[in-house]
Amino acid sequence: MSISFAENPLGFSWHDSAWIPVLNPSNIMDYFSERSNPFYDRTCNNEIVKMQRLSPDQLTNMTGLEYILLHVQEPILYVIRKQHRHSPTLAAPLADYYIIAGVVYQAPDLASIVSSKLLSTVHHLQSAFEEASSCSRYHPSKGYYWDFKNGKSITAKKETPVREEPSSLFQRQRVDMLLGELTRKFPLPVPKPAHQATETTTEIKQEVKVEKKDMKPPPEKKPRRRMCDDNVCNGCLETKILQDDYTFDEFITNLQHKKCKVIQLVRRQIHEFRDMQVRFVFLSILSIYID
Repeated sequence: MSISFAENPLGFSWHDSAWIPVLNPSNIMDYFSERSNPFYDRTCNNEIVKMQRLSPDQLTNMTGLEYILLHVQEPILYVIRKQHRHSPTLAAPLADYYIIAGVVYQAPDLASIVSSKLLSTVHHLQSAFEEASSCSRYHPSKGYYWDFKNGKSITAKKETPVREEPSSLFQRQRVDMLLGELTRKFPLPVPKPAHQATETTTEIKQEVKVEKKDMKPPPEKKPRRRMCDDNVCNGCLETKILQDDYTFDEFITNLQHKKCKVIQLVRRQIHEFRDMQVRFVFLSILSIYID
C-alpha cells in the first residue's frame, strides 16, 4: 500500500501477518523497515546503516532523517519516532508511530487533534442554533416568542419501531393457491350425524333378528343378493355377487354373517381414520413451512 502526499496518512494502517507472532524489542525496527511499510522512508540513515551493516549506535554520529525506538510496553505496544538529527545531542521530532498488536498507525499531531475538536464543536453549535431558530415565532402584537409545541421540539422524540409484516402479499396468494389445490385433491371427510349411525345399527340388528326367526324370504320378494370380502369367510364366498351398483349400505345388508358385517364396518372406520391422519400430518408440515 502506498500513500500519496495529497492523502492524510492518519487514516491508514499497515501490518505484516508473518511478523506479528515473533515481534519483540530486538526485531521491531526490522519489522518497521519492511519495504511494504508506507510509513518508512528508505532514504533515512537507518537504511544506510542497514546496507553497510554498521552498528545502530552509529546513528548518533550522522545527520539527517532517522527512526528510533522511543517506548516499549511488551508484548503489545511499541512507539517509534521519526526525527531529523542535526548533531549528536540535537534532534527535531517529525512524527510518532505506534504499533499495537503488530498494526502500525501514525499518531496524530497536536494541530490535527485541535482541528478535529474545533470542527466537532462548531458542528454541534450550528445544529443547536438551527434547532432553536426553527422554534422561534414573531407576531406584530406579541413580538418574538418561542413555540416548542408546533415547532421542532428540542428533545428528540423516540421513534416507534416499524413492525415488519410476517409475510408478503405474493407469499399469501401462493399459500392460498397451494391450500386450495390440496383441498381439491384430498377433500376432508364429512362426519355423519350420530342419529343416522344409530339408525343404521338398529336396522342391522333388526334384520339379523328377522333372519334368525325366518330364514326363508317372503315369496313375493326377490332373493337378496349376497356378497362379501374374500378375506372374511367361506360361507359368504359361496353367494358372492360382484356388481358395480352396490352401495356400502347394501353391501353390509347383503352379508350372510354378523361377524362379516362387523369386520367390514371396522375396516371402513380404519380406512377413514388413516386418511384423516395423512391429511393432518400433511397440513401440519405445510403450516410449519408457511410460518
